[in-house]
Amino acid sequence: MTHEAHGVCFPDQAWFGTVDVLENVQLARDTYRVRIAAPHIARRIVPGQFLMIRMAGTNDPLLGRPLALYDTVCDEAGNPIALDVVYLVVGKMTSRLAALGPGQRVDVWGPLGNGFPLAPAELACDEHLILVAGGIGQTPFLALAQESTGQRAYGSPARDAPRAARISFCYGARSREYLAGVEDFARLGIEVRLSTDDGSAGTRGFVTEQLTAVLDAAQHQPRVIACGPEPMLHAVAKILRERNVPGLVSLETPMACGLGICFSCVARVRDASGAWDYRRTCVEGPVFDAQAVEF
Repeated sequence: MTHEAHGVCFPDQAWFGTVDVLENVQLARDTYRVRIAAPHIARRIVPGQFLMIRMAGTNDPLLGRPLALYDTVCDEAGNPIALDVVYLVVGKMTSRLAALGPGQRVDVWGPLGNGFPLAPAELACDEHLILVAGGIGQTPFLALAQESTGQRAYGSPARDAPRAARISFCYGARSREYLAGVEDFARLGIEVRLSTDDGSAGTRGFVTEQLTAVLDAAQHQPRVIACGPEPMLHAVAKILRERNVPGLVSLETPMACGLGICFSCVARVRDASGAWDYRRTCVEGPVFDAQAVEF
């Protein structure tokens, strides 16, 4: 076991600039997808990485917000020219972001953090990739699912991602009206399993119940990647430990700089010896071994 899933990123290589908003559309209750013209980031970013966004031309609010890559947008020649992020309106920054329209501008810097590591090619052909999302935690998984089905490639040079034998997407939310982007996942041809607290869509209950059902029926070697609220991630890690299933978690820790300078996003993570230390989610993460994080 290692304290991070892979090597440390280099935030000093992040691109910073002020860019145009191209689209800003509502996907679900309090949930929006904003598309920004940021080719410098779109060309390099990979699934699991994020960027920081803040309002341009103002210091109120002062700090940016970390938002995971949802997808990149390519021109007719296949060159990434823009990118999409999906966000939940929860405070001043995201409320102001939701009010922006095409032609208005935001400050961005990225790509940041470490993306999801690729499965070894010799294992991927027999891999059942299980993506577990709670709340707004579905946002990093569209790009990963597209990459793992061979429908898209990301990064410069493009990552040579092996295809998984099977992919299941387990997504839980409070109710139907908070489920965002389900149709984007469904069009990929992967298994989509929904759960809601009130039973208004999918099954009634926690998304971890969907996870256990998929694991019970798995005919290929399962590998789990989860993103969502900390209690959900803790429950996922417990299930994986009990079943001896490998897995990763992508943390949603609040950040101030995204560059590893302020140390405001630290998480307790264990190393190979079993001792824990603080690791910066923005630099050593946001993706960690599920069994290494001390929730």
